Amino acid sequence: MTERKSILKEKSFLFALKTVKLYQFLGEEKREFILSKQLLRSGTSVGANIREAQNAESKMDFIHKLAIAQKECDETLYWLELLYKANYISEVEITSVYSDANELLKMLRSAILTLKNKPK
Repeated sequence: MTERKSILKEKSFLFALKTVKLYQFLGEEKREFILSKQLLRSGTSVGANIREAQNAESKMDFIHKLAIAQKECDETLYWLELLYKANYISEVEITSVYSDANELLKMLRSAILTLKNKPK
């Protein structure tokens, strides 16, 4: 599990960085501030919750923190879809960050299921 946590930590940090850059683009180029702020909050929260999970007090606390990261990741997908459908970002601009969010979401789901099914 150590390797998976490390991969999650690294990928979520890079994802947060992409989210920050997209937020900057939306503010500077598109003058969009409301939806992009929501995207920024949820997109950076994924990695913050994964980091917090590493300092969990118990297995259940660890799973709970990963579950919060999973919810934030799914919320980020929502904001990306909304920004795309509202024509604030193009297909080219959404593709990479959306793909990364989807990958993180699958990794988080897998980690949570693995931990829940692991005997005590």
